[in-house]
Amino acid sequence: MTRTAGLDVGERTIGIAVSDLLGITAQGLDTIRRSQMEMDLQHIINILKDYDVNLVVIGLPKNMNNTLGPSADKARMFGNELSKRTGIEVKYWDERLTTVSAQRTLLEGDVSRKKRKQVVDKIAAVMILQNYMDSANR
Repeated sequence: MTRTAGLDVGERTIGIAVSDLLGITAQGLDTIRRSQMEMDLQHIINILKDYDVNLVVIGLPKNMNNTLGPSADKARMFGNELSKRTGIEVKYWDERLTTVSAQRTLLEGDVSRKKRKQVVDKIAAVMILQNYMDSANR
């Protein structure tokens, strides 16, 4: 059985989540600090291989008026390069307010500021992936 991965690709970090084998729930895996595109891609590719991923869902940061800006272009560039190197299908999912929701969830859980900073992108990746899977399973 294969899994789906979710990525929250940001300027400084990339949050990573994967589905369970049944494609029902998303679990946060890691948050990597961005360095160089080549190293970032290789790190993600290794995770995709380890978890036998056949689909990657990348959060697409849309503006509130539904337009795409520079951040969306960067996410697409990353996704296109990832797909080109792995042959794995990449889909994009509207990620508006996922980081805000992740922050709120962590605040409600009384997670310290330092710990929130370390996990917020991983939680955002979980939300992106879970929202995608919920939509696909309807």
